[in-house]
Amino acid sequence: MKILILTNNPSRASFRLRIAAHLDYLRQQGITSEVHVMSSSLRERWRLFKSSSAYDAILIHRKCLNFWDAQVLFHYAPTRIFDFDDAIMHSPACPDSDHTSHYRLFRRTAKKMDVMVAGNPTLADYARRYCKKAIVLPTGLDTTAYLKPKAAPKDGKIRFVWIGSKSTVKYLSQLKPVFEQIGKTHRNVVLRIIADEFFDLNNMEVEKRPWSVQTEVADLLACDVGLSPLPNDRFARGKCGFKMLQYFAAGLPVIASPVGVNETFIHESQAGVLAATSQQWIEAIEHLIANLNHWQQRGEEGRKYVRSFDVSVIGEKLCDIIKSTVAGSVR
Repeated sequence: MKILILTNNPSRASFRLRIAAHLDYLRQQGITSEVHVMSSSLRERWRLFKSSSAYDAILIHRKCLNFWDAQVLFHYAPTRIFDFDDAIMHSPACPDSDHTSHYRLFRRTAKKMDVMVAGNPTLADYARRYCKKAIVLPTGLDTTAYLKPKAAPKDGKIRFVWIGSKSTVKYLSQLKPVFEQIGKTHRNVVLRIIADEFFDLNNMEVEKRPWSVQTEVADLLACDVGLSPLPNDRFARGKCGFKMLQYFAAGLPVIASPVGVNETFIHESQAGVLAATSQQWIEAIEHLIANLNHWQQRGEEGRKYVRSFDVSVIGEKLCDIIKSTVAGSVR
């Protein structure tokens, strides 16, 4: 079986974790693939779409189609699969509107697909409005990479950690007043930020760790508690909670906003607490500081929970989706 994979950016984390991580396994299962970047040139895009007739299926990662691209692809591609892990149907500037170009592109694309593969149930529900088949496939991670002994510095400090990017650090910065309040009474508490953009606090030490694939695991294993704040809007509810899976894999208890899959992960793992308001965040942080040994044990429950998200498990599911879609019997 041969599939053509199209993406806007093969270097982005989403493609690396959801598609590239599984290519070797797919090949072992008899599915060979070719990855191409969606060109900005109309001629090049249509050339790729026309070439899809030589493959058993085309898999498009995240990139929605304009009107003419959708027509050409539908004409040539025998089987069409679309994978996405973010609320790409919503404009970040107007997340509550269904009348944006983002939504029109998503609707058009979904109507042309045989199956939509969504990173969480919220996204799948949107896909089902326009596509007969929508399947939830979480983003997987290599849990074995996190099984190294925890290496927290023996300096008496308690490290709360957040991992993300400059596009989402705004969610963390909204908790600045919380951290300032905690820092006034707990001088041994440190906020570690693993990202490509940072901020400072007046009352709490901030450890700034530039993100890299080589150091992210070690940087997480040196911490005590993971943080996952989110605003409660439609765009944020489309987030797939990958940072929480990383925290669980590292054995960290988590404090998270009760938004989208965050709430599901906390309830199912029993490895953290939920906090919606600033006062609840202060109380949650205070509680974990006072009961750190207990919550470190709960963090081990998170490690057990995250095994079902291991890249080997998710890769097998993706393989089944592709094969069954081509066979015309998506489950």
